[in-house]
Amino acid sequence: MSRTSPHRILVALGAVVLSYGLMQTMLVPAIGDLQVRLHASPAAASWAVLSGLLLCSAVVTPLIGRLADRYGKRRVLLASLGVYLAGALGAIVAPNVGVLIACRVVQGTSLALLPLSFAIVREALPPRLVAHGLAVTAGLVTGTAGVGLLVGGLLVDHTSWRWLFVVGSAIIATALALTAAYVPESAHRSPGRLDVPGTVLLGAGLAALMLGITQGPAWGWTAPPTLGLFAAAALTLTGFVLVERRVADPLVDLALLRRRRLAVAHLGALALGINQFVLYVLLPRLAELPAGLPPDVARLVHHGFGTSVTGAALILLPGTLLTMPASWTASWLDRRLGSAGSAAPLAIGLGLAALGAGAIAAWHATAGAVLGWYLVVSIGYGLAMAALPRLVNHASPAHQSGAANGVNTVARTVGGAIGAQLAAATLAADTIAGTAAPADRGFTLGFALAATIAAAGAVGLPLARRRRRGADPDGSSGSGSVVRRPAGVRD
Repeated sequence: MSRTSPHRILVALGAVVLSYGLMQTMLVPAIGDLQVRLHASPAAASWAVLSGLLLCSAVVTPLIGRLADRYGKRRVLLASLGVYLAGALGAIVAPNVGVLIACRVVQGTSLALLPLSFAIVREALPPRLVAHGLAVTAGLVTGTAGVGLLVGGLLVDHTSWRWLFVVGSAIIATALALTAAYVPESAHRSPGRLDVPGTVLLGAGLAALMLGITQGPAWGWTAPPTLGLFAAAALTLTGFVLVERRVADPLVDLALLRRRRLAVAHLGALALGINQFVLYVLLPRLAELPAGLPPDVARLVHHGFGTSVTGAALILLPGTLLTMPASWTASWLDRRLGSAGSAAPLAIGLGLAALGAGAIAAWHATAGAVLGWYLVVSIGYGLAMAALPRLVNHASPAHQSGAANGVNTVARTVGGAIGAQLAAATLAADTIAGTAAPADRGFTLGFALAATIAAAGAVGLPLARRRRRGADPDGSSGSGSVVRRPAGVRD
């Protein structure tokens, strides 16, 4: 690995994360255009943009992480990029919304690009550059969110939604070429048979959970189909735990989940995902109101800024660009406030996200106020996103880092699905009398809930990390720097 330039490796992995980050939000402005061009319902357009992608992502990411630990992270990363590119190319020529949804489901492999990139940074870069590499790659995830909205808005306003996938395909192909040229294969492998029963149970459980969360607002949270999906998720995930305790080569090592640092990282990722997606849904909607409403309804709406999709993205853009430099300070905070891989940067990041969201709940009458407080939120996102892979990598052995990072990414994805539906529910629950237009109180409640969840994470993480001096129950030392590994496996 030393023969490959660390800077070239980081450029390649940056392109990989960029290909995911841009496509994550670039399609959001196209929901309305898809309904018109493909004669799709709002629900179908939502599935084509986000729901299908999230559902597949949650199911396949743990499996891809395990395959990477077994067969090599570079090899699996190249395969995942290839599938991702195939889905994007198919979407360009999709004749109807059904084919587009299928292509987006295929693109669900893209979520696995994040944990694979984080794990490769740990293995391929010199120790002195690992913290910097994680900060750059993690910061790109949120740093490209606003850029994706802006690019998507411009393309939809001036061309066609198909150009979103043309641009996306070019970025993915570039990432694939750079990965093939510069990223070395991992030296750490986790041998053993593939856990087929565990894979089936985990996939079925996560699919039922994500489908229940996604369809709950449409079917009703107490409707039999929704409750049936949640019951099925509980049963299959319980069965997954029982199976994993008995197989020789589990898909997910349950011993890792009992490590305090990993538990903290996963809970933090869940809280972060909820907060992020509540704001991702509410802020553009607030910025665009009352534009797009019938005139008789628009005159009843006294909140919002009346911007276009592109204008809404411009309000968020300064904050999202700030996440990159904010992520670079995570390692400095790590050294100043705790040991390497401590939960301090994550707790501070969630605290800033809570502060900013709470302030937006109180003061969102002007675009300037939202822009200013979203800067605070974005600093928190940068710190938290950089802290998550550091926590995971410090708490897991190198030969299991792909699976461990995959579980953490799934936790943030589940949080994102919950956050998106939570935001939609707050708007639907409080509308202006006689209309379907969301009232200002719905936005206030949504922002306040996002702040509360992030604040609970910020307060709860230090409490979860508090323990007696000496060894953790998980077997790691008090500093988290020593992790048990099989004989002959180096980190």
